[in-house]
Amino acid sequence: DEVPTVVGIFSAFGLVFSVSLFAWICCQRKSSKSNKTPPYKFVHVLKGVDIYPENLNSKKKFGADDKSEAKNKSAMPKNSLHLDLEKRDLNGNFPKTTTKMQGSPDHENSSPNHFAERKKDSVSPDSLKSITSLSSEDKQEKLGTLFFSLEYNFERKAFVVNIKEARGLPAMDEQSMTSDPYIKMTILPEKKHKVKTRVLRKTLDPAFDETFTFYGIPYSQIQDLTLHFMVLSFDRFSRDDVIGEVLIPLAGIELSEGRLLMDREIIKRNVRKSSGRGELLVSLCYQSTTNTLTVVVLKARHLPKSDVSGLSDPYVKVNLYHAKKRISKKKTHVKKCTPNAVFNELFVFDIPCEGLDDISIEFLVLDSDRGSRNEVIGRLTLGSSAEGTGGEHWKEICEYPRRQIAKWHMLCDG
Repeated sequence: DEVPTVVGIFSAFGLVFSVSLFAWICCQRKSSKSNKTPPYKFVHVLKGVDIYPENLNSKKKFGADDKSEAKNKSAMPKNSLHLDLEKRDLNGNFPKTTTKMQGSPDHENSSPNHFAERKKDSVSPDSLKSITSLSSEDKQEKLGTLFFSLEYNFERKAFVVNIKEARGLPAMDEQSMTSDPYIKMTILPEKKHKVKTRVLRKTLDPAFDETFTFYGIPYSQIQDLTLHFMVLSFDRFSRDDVIGEVLIPLAGIELSEGRLLMDREIIKRNVRKSSGRGELLVSLCYQSTTNTLTVVVLKARHLPKSDVSGLSDPYVKVNLYHAKKRISKKKTHVKKCTPNAVFNELFVFDIPCEGLDDISIEFLVLDSDRGSRNEVIGRLTLGSSAEGTGGEHWKEICEYPRRQIAKWHMLCDG
């Protein structure tokens, strides 16, 4: 009788030891994983929660001050901006000691052209009066206001941009009289960091509250950078509509004192493009015997700046249409960082009908942009119904088959 009892006791101790050892191993693995550094160059924070937090042990702290934050929001006046003025670290946590900011009652009525508010700064009434003086023309062309904040974390050498919200956007959908806005942000001039927010449906006052943290940017280089915000409206069936842009040169902006809250008026995108879209040199030859059209994309010159950096990466997309229906498409290689590109690429298209009466060809000059939709720099159409040099070039091709005819053409708005 004593032997089974002793065996049972040893079995119980062995089971307890095995369970304890298994639990200890799991805890060790979890702690080792939490100490790993995220492999990303930037961390995207959506409404205060990291998609990839640096420290998983502090995950419970995200909602620590929810109650106090709700009290602060309820105490704010109704006409104040719905901005998060609390200073958070890169994990979205609230520090123990925070400084309250005195909101100005005239903040809602002030113009965002030269308005930058810091936690410890104050705005005089005289400056507000000078800022609010807008002409009637500016009011008519107003495209809304973008609210955002900038911050630099010296401990982690990280540049933090928080896109708060946009207000007063124009309606890009004429039927529903609303928009589906989102924002693309690029750090110029190198264009290495390109990010964009999510799309908010059917609103003219989108509240994004998305934070982008960029690592590996020394503070000494911040003064040489420029932030470019592009405000767009999503379109499911065609190219997204460009509402406007905001350009923020960081030269002269001091970020050593903490988070800087800013708002800027949205302006029309790259107004300087209206002076000209550049020129494209193409050569065409119609072979009546084989019923083919040979197209050579030769050169492009004087292309406008795709953004303020001026570093366009152009390429040409060639579309062949028969009775307004696209039947074939080709494209050239991308030429890096040049407004005067040399392509010298030949394409041969088979014509489905006899003659070129119902045929037209379209050239789209685009700027290659990784990670987002390529932007159209200019457009050229050749065909019997085309106007200007496009129609004249097409007429010569029809009159002189088997002859390669080259001409320069001015690009029109894309």
